[in-house]
Amino acid sequence: MDLNKLLNISTLAGKIMLESGAETYRVEETIVRIGLSFGVDDAESFVTPTGIITSLTKDSKTVTLVRRITSRGVDLNKIDLINNLSRQVQAQSMTVDELNTELINISQSDRYSAALTLFSSCAAAGCFALMFGGNIKDFFAAFIIGACIKIVSAVCQKLDINSFFINSLGGGLCAILAIILMKLNICANLDKTIIGSIMLLVPGLTITNAIRDTIAGDLLSGITKAAEAFLVAISIAVGTGAILSLFLNTIQS
Repeated sequence: MDLNKLLNISTLAGKIMLESGAETYRVEETIVRIGLSFGVDDAESFVTPTGIITSLTKDSKTVTLVRRITSRGVDLNKIDLINNLSRQVQAQSMTVDELNTELINISQSDRYSAALTLFSSCAAAGCFALMFGGNIKDFFAAFIIGACIKIVSAVCQKLDINSFFINSLGGGLCAILAIILMKLNICANLDKTIIGSIMLLVPGLTITNAIRDTIAGDLLSGITKAAEAFLVAISIAVGTGAILSLFLNTIQS
């Protein structure tokens, strides 16, 4: 068995999971499980939100790999697929080459169509507006704003624009559109519409994982994710607050 090949494949599995929003403990468990399933004497993995260090030992020979993580998103389907795949490997029903092929297929698979993602984002924004006390007009207003935020965010991500700027832009766009729709009498409650639309930008999974990792003792990962969530919240507040401040000053003057 090629130890370096197994090292790269097991780390690839962890990389896909981490980029898809998996908790650090789950990534570490998956990498170690894959390594031990192929008969190595020892497997160790150290994972942070921005990097993976994997070490495998076989017959007194140790190989180590460091992999940098530069992008992170949310794809729970990929996490589930790789988690199940690692358990299939543990049952000795797969070779190293077959595992590599499966991982490549999972990595290249699409989540959902752009149209479905856009509609889901719009519906989520509208439902949040209702949940926070808005009426049917606020639902449709948040629905429209949600579409604009999702489209702008997707374009900015393809252009590799800084996430802080994307969230600030999204927050500002949300406030501007809500004000315009209120002027057009399409939205009834400015605050409910803005809050519902902004929920698309809130890093809910990051906050949840930060709390979970901290409680589990993964302090480095927990603090890092908490800091990331805090910066996202600040960027949203900057964009939204700036527009609302200008709007209120205009009314008062």
